[in-house]
Amino acid sequence: MICCLNPACHNPPNPDGTMFCCNCGTGLVVLRNRYRPIKTLGGGGFGKTYLAEDLDKLNEYCVIKQFAPRVQGTAAKNKATKLFEQEARRLQQLGEDPQITTLLAYFEEENNLYLVQQFINGQNLLAELKQQGTFNAEKIWEVLLDLLNILKTVHQHKVIHRDIKPENIIRRSTDGKLVLIDFGISKQLTMTVITNPVTRIGSPGYAPLEQIQDGKAYPASDLYSVGATCFHLLSGIHPWIMWEQQGYGWVSSWREHLQQPQSSELEKILDKLLQKDYQQRYQSAEEALQDFSSLLPSLSPVHSTQAVGVNQSSSSFPATLPHQPQTGTSPAPVKPKVSLQNASRQNTNWRTRFLVGAAISIVGTQIYGYFRYGLFPTNPISVITSKDSDVFLQKTLTGNSDEVLSVAISPDGNTLVSGDRGYTIKLWNLATGEQIRTLTGHSFLVNSVAISPDGNTLASVVWPNSSIELWNLPTGEQIHTIKGHSNVVRSVAFSPDGNTLASGSVDGSIKLWNLATGEQIRTLKGHSDEVKSVAFSPDGNTLASGSFDNTIKLWNLATGEQIRTLTGHSNDVKSVAISPDGKTLASGSYDNTIKLWNLATGELIRTLTGHSNEVNSVAISPDGKTLVSGSWDKTIKLWNLATGELIHTLTGHSTPVSSLAFSPDGKTLASGSFDNTIKIWRLK
Repeated sequence: MICCLNPACHNPPNPDGTMFCCNCGTGLVVLRNRYRPIKTLGGGGFGKTYLAEDLDKLNEYCVIKQFAPRVQGTAAKNKATKLFEQEARRLQQLGEDPQITTLLAYFEEENNLYLVQQFINGQNLLAELKQQGTFNAEKIWEVLLDLLNILKTVHQHKVIHRDIKPENIIRRSTDGKLVLIDFGISKQLTMTVITNPVTRIGSPGYAPLEQIQDGKAYPASDLYSVGATCFHLLSGIHPWIMWEQQGYGWVSSWREHLQQPQSSELEKILDKLLQKDYQQRYQSAEEALQDFSSLLPSLSPVHSTQAVGVNQSSSSFPATLPHQPQTGTSPAPVKPKVSLQNASRQNTNWRTRFLVGAAISIVGTQIYGYFRYGLFPTNPISVITSKDSDVFLQKTLTGNSDEVLSVAISPDGNTLVSGDRGYTIKLWNLATGEQIRTLTGHSFLVNSVAISPDGNTLASVVWPNSSIELWNLPTGEQIHTIKGHSNVVRSVAFSPDGNTLASGSVDGSIKLWNLATGEQIRTLKGHSDEVKSVAFSPDGNTLASGSFDNTIKLWNLATGEQIRTLTGHSNDVKSVAISPDGKTLASGSYDNTIKLWNLATGELIRTLTGHSNEVNSVAISPDGKTLVSGSWDKTIKLWNLATGELIHTLTGHSTPVSSLAFSPDGKTLASGSFDNTIKIWRLK
């Protein structure tokens, strides 16, 4: 097998002996006549990552990172080039540490840059979490010790990683040690801090306030990410979910999300790692390690659980590779040995003391969050598949590399667009389910996507950016970037005539934009918390906005004046939709309900109950007869809009349903989910 290196190719694998890609016609090459790409591991705005064979080392596996950015403007490209080169330099600098990937080569070929690094045979901690369940106290102590020792080395070299998360930590299958990967956004320290107010880099949920809000990164910033990682592994709840509901307030109440209490020693460590103010955290990994030695008792050794499988970089990877023995035949792992000093990591006595102390003080594992997040089912999943039913599952699209956050269908009904947490927008042929192309100009998760009424323009917003990207939908080219909000943009919607774009933001405002010029028309202010959703009435005269202040506001678009405020939800309003006749407004909330309102009078018509968890998304069919709702309870419910009667409950997603979209003819429903899939449902 050999892979096509054209970053725009949507089906890169080709049989051995092929000279030109069967999909796109690009010539197939072995880089430097040595590195043969054999499998794609993921992609982003700067290129793709491949598993490769090193022909000079008896086909030993390695990883190729390709730099082929599809970004507009010289400044953006130069910045991306600098980041890529920085990663190579960091790996060269840090690669002597056995728990950091080694740089093998860095070169330019055919106008693209390539970085070749060591392949780590193992499984990342997110995959381990999904397979084995939440981590117990013993495993958390192990993760903490390994990570803190690695970070001690990293910070001693004046480098801040800035993207520590379970996906970037691999448990090596040969010895069970943790290896830190992906230094693509790491920074060299200047004195003690990196400051760039324009650049906000890091993974949502794991990145601390100073990094996301101000673009500042300290050694203590990495330590916050370690704490957030441990919380995720303990609870099974992604820190992003906590941030969505509470902002950074969750760091003071993280204990409430564990089913069982932890030892006071572990709680003390995590509390200090998770301080909102970086000055209140540990200021160095060494300081945290010293705290360990004073907190933990002296006891005898225990053994850890060894994960199996293969993973490299932040994306999932198949458990079995070509020419690779099954993991079941691998030798038993050697227990990793760690200590307070990097120079004496072979000192097992200290590890012995703290591991059993933790094991004795904590019994059982924390499974509340794991059940909530849906990483394993409590009951068999039922799916409507019979074509004799009024609604049935037509197909499942599995090309997204991460949680699907938003979906939209083009006005002609031919194209489905999805945005995911893996920083990509994917375009699909709705009829066949085939992937048309991937838009990879983003560097963060895609919050919301919307398509203009003429089907020519796609708008997307990305957390934690305060800008809106416009794309030519037929060609996939990036057209324009709209800037003006002072904080993260959460939602976008096009007016029925296609002339105006509305955007709702964390700053509590809604902005209206002239789509032709990109200029701001006006700003609507009135919400006291972030605006999560916006929707235009069919006549284009009214805008509805749903907010985390528990209210919906209606606005006169001609004057910008607030018409009225709808109150009644007891929690955040996550989604709003207006019926095609302009008479009914539907709102979905974190209070587990959907409310139907008379748009003209603002009166509450009825409240729909039936979901057992928060409602993420609502949509109304083009004929105005059916309301659909998607929830954290992993179900989709279909309701009779006129009567409020529940028609169907669709089950099939294994994690929360994030977004819903109807086709223009109302016969197809698309649902996006945190299980990385999109399901296409056919309605009769």
